[in-house]
Amino acid sequence: MSHSSPASAVPVGAARSLCSSSVATFGGRARVPGDKSISHRALMLGALAVGETEILGLLEGDDVRHTAAAMAALGALVIPGTDGGPWRVRGAGVGGLVEPDRILDMGNSGTAARLLIGVVSSHPITCFFTGDASLNRRPMARVTAPLERMGASFVGRAGGRLPLAVIGTDHPVPIEYRLPVASAQVKSAILLAGLNTPGVTTVIETHPTRDHSELMLRHFGATVTTESLPQGALAVSVTGQPELVGCRVQVPADPSSAAFPAVAALLHPGAALTLTAVGVNPRRTGLYQTLQEMGADLRFENPRTEAGEPVADLVIRGSALRGVDVPPERAPSMIDEYPVLAMAAACAHGTTRMFGLAELRVKESDRLAMVADGLTACGVSVEAGPESLFVHGTGRPPQGGARIVTAMDHRIAMSFLVLGTVSSEPVVIDDGSFIETSFPGFAALMNGLGARIEALDTHR
Repeated sequence: MSHSSPASAVPVGAARSLCSSSVATFGGRARVPGDKSISHRALMLGALAVGETEILGLLEGDDVRHTAAAMAALGALVIPGTDGGPWRVRGAGVGGLVEPDRILDMGNSGTAARLLIGVVSSHPITCFFTGDASLNRRPMARVTAPLERMGASFVGRAGGRLPLAVIGTDHPVPIEYRLPVASAQVKSAILLAGLNTPGVTTVIETHPTRDHSELMLRHFGATVTTESLPQGALAVSVTGQPELVGCRVQVPADPSSAAFPAVAALLHPGAALTLTAVGVNPRRTGLYQTLQEMGADLRFENPRTEAGEPVADLVIRGSALRGVDVPPERAPSMIDEYPVLAMAAACAHGTTRMFGLAELRVKESDRLAMVADGLTACGVSVEAGPESLFVHGTGRPPQGGARIVTAMDHRIAMSFLVLGTVSSEPVVIDDGSFIETSFPGFAALMNGLGARIEALDTHR
C-alpha cells in the first residue's frame, strides 16, 4: 500500500464518530480481508467434517469470531490462527454436534444466525440464539418456516426474531421448498439442515443467488446437484447424511469489502488501484458489472480458482461515471453493494435508477431509507420508493458536510466514509465501531491508500 498517513494508526473499533475528508489522490495496492460469507461457511462445514480443516485467509472480524465461538460451543475444536496464520477446525462429523451449555451469540451477523439455525435444526438438541440490538430486530421467520416443515420447532419473538430457541428434531424430514423471495441465506439454511436429514432436500430459487454453500459443500465431499428449470429457475439439491472430510480452504478477499476502496478509486481522477485475490464468483459481481456499464475503467486480471471459487486481481483507474438503470434481476448478485453504488451514482453524470431493492429494507438497517436520507443530507437529489432508489448525479462530488446516523450498520458507515473522500465538506458518521464486523482495519487500509479517515476527536 502507498500514501501512509498518521491517521492510519486510528483503530476503527476504538472510535465512535469518524470523519472522512476530501483527498486529492488515492491508490496503490492492497488486499482486503477475507470473504465473510465463505469464512462463515468454512467454519461451519469444518465443524461438520471428519478430521481437520485448515482455513487460510479467514476473515477475523467480529461476525466470524462469533461463528467460531458458536462452533466450539457445539462440539468442534476451533484453533485460531496466530499472526495471520491458518485457522484449524477439528470437526464432530455430520450429526455429531452436541447441545451447547451457553446461549449462542451471533453478534451482528444475519448470515451466521440463519445458517447455523439451519445446521442445528436437524440435530436432536436445543439451542438458544441471540445477537446484538441490530440482529435481534431482523426477521428469522423466512428461515424457521421451511425448517418447521423439516421437523424443527422454534420459540421466539414476533416474526421469529431473536432471542430464539431452536428445538432440533431427531427425525428430520427432507423437503422440496420454493423460495418466496430470492435469498442465499434461506437456501443455505435449508441445505445445511438437509445435511443431517436422510434423503434428498431441494430448494427451488426463481433467481439464482450466491452459491458459496453449494461450492463449499462439494469441496468437503457432499453431493450437491443443480437442475435448470423453466424461466431461469434453479433446483438445488443436497443428499443427506454424507461424510464430509476435513480439507484445506483458501478464503478469497471479499468482493463486498473490495467495493469500498474500488469506488473510492473510481471517484478520484488519475487514481490507480490494484486489489489482489478478490473473489469474483459471478453471483457476487453485479456491482462491478454495473460500474463498468457506468464507464468505470475496471478490469479483472490473473484469474484463477481457489477452493472451488473463482479469484482475480481487480485493477481500477479513476473514471468519469454516467448514470445507468440497474435491473431488478441483478439484485441478488449485489444486494450488499447498493449503498456504495449509490455513492458512485451521487458523483456520476445523470440519474442512476436502481430497482428490486425490497431486501434492503430488512438488512442490518433499512438500508434503502438510510442511503436516501444520508445522501439528501449531503446535498444529493434522490427519490426513494418501496423497492427503488433514483440518484440524480451532477457529474461532480456533492457538498457533503453531513453527520450520518449509521444505525449500527457497517456498510452504511463505510459507504459514507467513501463519499467523504471526495465531497466538498467532510462527512462524519456517528459510529464506526461496527465496521469491525466485516472489515477489520478499514480505516488503516483506506488511509494507507491516501484517504483521510480520522476519529472525530483527533480531527478537531
